[in-house]
Amino acid sequence: MPAGRPTAYKPEFAEQASKLCALGATDFELADFFGVDTRTIYRWKNTHEEFCHALIAGKENADARVERALFNRAVGYTFESEKVFQFQGEVIRAPTTEHVPPDPGAAKLWLTNRKPADWRDKQEIEHGGQVALTPIINFNANKG
Repeated sequence: MPAGRPTAYKPEFAEQASKLCALGATDFELADFFGVDTRTIYRWKNTHEEFCHALIAGKENADARVERALFNRAVGYTFESEKVFQFQGEVIRAPTTEHVPPDPGAAKLWLTNRKPADWRDKQEIEHGGQVALTPIINFNANKG
């Protein structure tokens, strides 16, 4: 019989963790949700393959969502909206199309990460040429 306390892990935790990670939950937040220490989450990832894969899949979904949002900010986007007005005491709802212009900061971040050789901030500078050393003449030897 193994020593130590029995695990609090349940198979349904994998699906719950995947959904939480897809919403952006961190390992610390998962530990809080399950009422365990963060080290327990790490242990569950190592001992329960389905839990580990669920976290990876959920986090990949969240990352993909952020990537799409960053891309949209970088290039700008258009969306359907509704303006609400009041005219002579009556509420008027008017469908409208709104445009969010491109964000240069988001574009720079995107390009810096996607094409680092072309867009990184660090500049590589090559130095060339020769340095000539001239002999030092001992002027004290010539005095006297």
